[in-house]
Amino acid sequence: MNRQTKANLALLGVSMLWGSSFVISKNTLDHLQTFNFLAIRFILSGMICSIIFYKKMLTLNRRTMLHGTIIGTVLFFAYGLWAYGLNFTTASKSGFIIGFSVVIVPLLSALILKKIPPRASIAGALVALTGLALLSLDGSAPLQKGDLFTLAAAFMFALHIITIGKFTLTADSFALAIVQISVVGLLSLPVTLIWESPIIPTAGTVWLNLSLLIVLSTAVAYIVMNHMQKYTTPTQTALIFTTEPVFAAVFAFMLLGETLKPQGVVGSVLILCGMIIAETNWNKILRRQQNSL
Repeated sequence: MNRQTKANLALLGVSMLWGSSFVISKNTLDHLQTFNFLAIRFILSGMICSIIFYKKMLTLNRRTMLHGTIIGTVLFFAYGLWAYGLNFTTASKSGFIIGFSVVIVPLLSALILKKIPPRASIAGALVALTGLALLSLDGSAPLQKGDLFTLAAAFMFALHIITIGKFTLTADSFALAIVQISVVGLLSLPVTLIWESPIIPTAGTVWLNLSLLIVLSTAVAYIVMNHMQKYTTPTQTALIFTTEPVFAAVFAFMLLGETLKPQGVVGSVLILCGMIIAETNWNKILRRQQNSL
């Protein structure tokens, strides 16, 4: 098994961890307010990572600190919007809407870089947008409150992917991941102290959920993501992460009993199709077919 295959399998594991985190987070948010939850999760995760990789942190330079702070700030807004929205929508719907960020990435990147996106990206975005409408719209309101916040979070997660892609090439991937994790926790702390009524949970089930999120879905996931992306292509990484909402729906069905209506199933399939269309290198496929003729 070559290095790229190992990296892709590791990223698939990250996608599964993040898919399961929608259910675990929703259960935890029944006991903690949004930023109380984020502060505990990310501060403890940042502390654990700093202890394990203390040698990396001893060599932390000003440039990595700056870039990690920028990425962490973007991630703070992404998680804040997502966690708040999760209070008002289902875990499965949240997973598919957040997955829409894979389609947003090339479009947002093109807007920032002032370049027209590939036609495949535009087509994929339109297909996924149709799926998002079917998944989120119902007869009573254009978009539910939770869906709107989650959609805003998807844009911030897309921006997070863009910034991490820009800065990870010139920084130590471990140190960069630890800084961004810590920044999310440190920014969440004053928010929960000022606007919420923060508590330290005492229930064992809450701490079990938090432990899974702190260690696996945050510390392990972001360290692996930052490190393994060096050994695979951005397109393959994006395609692998399209499985995240599928994992979210599977775990939501198994653990919470959530089901999608037929309209929602069609919408979810369209979102996945849109992601794949947007991230597939169609020119390369056509050239390969022409060469085989």
